[in-house]
Amino acid sequence: MSDLVLVTGASGFVAGHVIQELLGRGYRVRGTVRSVARAAAVADVLAGAQLVEADLGSDAGWAEAVEGCRYVVHTASPFPAAEPKHEDELVRPAVDGTLRVLRAAAAAGVERVVVTSSIAAVEVGNEGHTLTEADWSDTARCDAYQKSKTLAERAAWDFVAEHPELELAVINPGMIIGPVLRAEAGTSVGGIRTVLAGDMPGVPRLNFATVDVRDLAVAHRLAMEVPAAAGNRYICAGPETTFPAMAEILAQRYRVSTRVLPDWLVRLVARFNPDARLAARFLGRHENLSAAKAEKELGWTMRPLADSLYDTAASLIDTGLVADPGSPRSARAAA
Repeated sequence: MSDLVLVTGASGFVAGHVIQELLGRGYRVRGTVRSVARAAAVADVLAGAQLVEADLGSDAGWAEAVEGCRYVVHTASPFPAAEPKHEDELVRPAVDGTLRVLRAAAAAGVERVVVTSSIAAVEVGNEGHTLTEADWSDTARCDAYQKSKTLAERAAWDFVAEHPELELAVINPGMIIGPVLRAEAGTSVGGIRTVLAGDMPGVPRLNFATVDVRDLAVAHRLAMEVPAAAGNRYICAGPETTFPAMAEILAQRYRVSTRVLPDWLVRLVARFNPDARLAARFLGRHENLSAAKAEKELGWTMRPLADSLYDTAASLIDTGLVADPGSPRSARAAA
């Protein structure tokens, strides 16, 4: 019988692809959801996985969720579209939820836990050089989300230091793009949806190191399977690209704006537009990271950025999350 894997936050963007990757590789999968209603919402795209109730804010259900599992992949963590009123709205659930999962895993005799962290736990305060897994964010300079990811990952490493019988591997992804599995677009693909929908008069000058969610799912599986991955963290992100460059790629297939918005205009629009408000937080930031460790130790690879962008766009249109903006060719014909 194949090994049983628990994936937390099964209704999430990353978790859905991780579950599909594991099922496709012959694993038995159990996924946690906050409620029966959430289970019904994702049952069609996660066919083959057992879905059980377990909330990161409560101890209830976790012992049963991890029972019989060899591995746990912990993807669940809040990812806000806006800065919360108080950082504890993100920090406490992220830290406490991670520790709750690890305690249950240790008690059940789970062999290895793979935790989804973020480059947010790597890059803050570390400008001026190519970042690697040796870098940690300076929490004194973090916003609430960055702090939540950093402290949750720190807490995970501290926990396994006291429980050496439990192996830990951590994945630190960049900006996650790729096809959505259902008609629900989270924050990570919201920027692409905004470009396709024409919700802003142009494209802000933002810089991102991206990763396709399907490649990220493979990275989670490899971090679970590869013996040497235990005790390691892995940056999973491609070379830095700009949002205008991403818009230019999309413009090869879709009628979208490639006009670059000046920073002052983005900050002005941010006063009343939530999409612009989120963008303004990242103006002037660069992401210079190395995924060499994941490539060397896990044998991990990434698909071309254009493939990810086109597949993301197609999925947003197919699920009805955005109307088809038409092709550049049809725009020229209409003119």
